[in-house]
Amino acid sequence: MQNNQTERYFLFCLPSLYPFARLLFGTLHHLHRMAKSTTNPNAEPELFTSAEVAGSGASNLVEAPAPANKPSKARKSKKGAEPGVVLDEGHTGATATDNLPTAEAGSPTAAPADRLDQIFEGLKQKSTAKQAIFRNTQAAFDCLRLVTQELVVELARKLTSLDASVVIEYRPINEMEYHIKFSGDLLVFVMHSNVVTFADDYGPMSSTYVNEDFRRRFFGHIMAYNFMADSIKYQRLNDPGYLVGRLLVNIDNHYYLEGVQQLELPNNDMSDNKITTDAMRLFVESAMIAAVNNDLIAPPLPEIQRISVKQKLENQQVSRGSKVGFSFSAQQAI
Repeated sequence: MQNNQTERYFLFCLPSLYPFARLLFGTLHHLHRMAKSTTNPNAEPELFTSAEVAGSGASNLVEAPAPANKPSKARKSKKGAEPGVVLDEGHTGATATDNLPTAEAGSPTAAPADRLDQIFEGLKQKSTAKQAIFRNTQAAFDCLRLVTQELVVELARKLTSLDASVVIEYRPINEMEYHIKFSGDLLVFVMHSNVVTFADDYGPMSSTYVNEDFRRRFFGHIMAYNFMADSIKYQRLNDPGYLVGRLLVNIDNHYYLEGVQQLELPNNDMSDNKITTDAMRLFVESAMIAAVNNDLIAPPLPEIQRISVKQKLENQQVSRGSKVGFSFSAQQAI
């Protein structure tokens, strides 16, 4: 009785075990075929799916074809890329100017050699030249300051014996500015801190001397302005000042002088104009002569009949005059 029950239980369970038996048999058969067919221990195993095994016997197993390697498309070279250079499609890091990768994404990289050369050449040619020009301009300004002090001493000695009320004095402001006060005039000498250049058709720019060396196209500049002394004393901020002259200094320590016609500038060739003590003394003397000869003119009566409270509070005198103004001339032989 017990044996009959066991037999019936086994027959009942047998159909449910049949698919697992087929799967196990198929797996063992497939492994056996792989062991016999391949001689390369690194070869990839053939692929199969459980659906294929369950749907057919071991003899119906089909080897899955190995995935074909698609030929990678060559990336189109960007505009300006070197012909024949193929970029790595997966590379996202920095590239040089020839479009070749130089570092992985997010990694620091040195600037390409051609950019470094450009920076180096710019620093070597322009920056060093401008530093030399600035030093030359500073030396010229110091020379102007020295000859100005000597002139003031000489003039003060002569004027004191004639009229002690006439005052002439030198006033240092800072390393780039100083003043000369004489009678009712104030000459302001200012050195600009930057090196400049000009358009090709301006002043000395078209001369053979300048075109022989591109560094001669850059200048330091010193300006001389004429103000009324009382404009500074009473802080009349709207009173004008007039440019008397401008001194341009180049890398060869040559100068180009331009200014008002009252300076009576000599027709000198810039290639021969070296910065000297005599040349700087002539510049200061000419500026003082131009300022002395430029008289103060009172305004017409209709212009001063009405003033604003602002003008009065700012101490702008009703009867204040103004300079006639200079006729500026940049004409000079180059």
